[in-house]
Amino acid sequence: MQRIPGLLMRHTSVLLVVLLSACATLAPPEEEQAPVPVSANVAVVALVDTARTDAGSGKLDVAGATLERALRIEPRNPMLWHELAQLRLQQGHFAQAASLAAKSNAWAGGDKRLRAANWRIIGEVRAQRGDWEGAQAAFDRAEEEAK
Repeated sequence: MQRIPGLLMRHTSVLLVVLLSACATLAPPEEEQAPVPVSANVAVVALVDTARTDAGSGKLDVAGATLERALRIEPRNPMLWHELAQLRLQQGHFAQAASLAAKSNAWAGGDKRLRAANWRIIGEVRAQRGDWEGAQAAFDRAEEEAK
């Protein structure tokens, strides 16, 4: 019986990372997610679709370049900043992912769903860096925004 508490104590940080990662990546059920248009500009929509296809095929650098093209067309579009933040998180470019998510929040205005998603990215970045308190604060902020 003594071994189980000892194992839990030694692996608390691993368990915390797993739990925080799960919180950051779980999406609400599909019936709760209404599709949010990325843009009214057909060129931007086409670029985002291409970037998503490339990312799905593992061409993350190409997808990033495509999203950056879309941002040159619409630099104030918070959805584009968010898309790029998600991609940079996938690539393991954590500092850039957090910065892009914050930039998206700066343009997001009253879009609580987008702001919450950005805070989840920031939380994931903090968790990856071992900043458990900062990660929890970001996840709490995401939950608060989602209300």
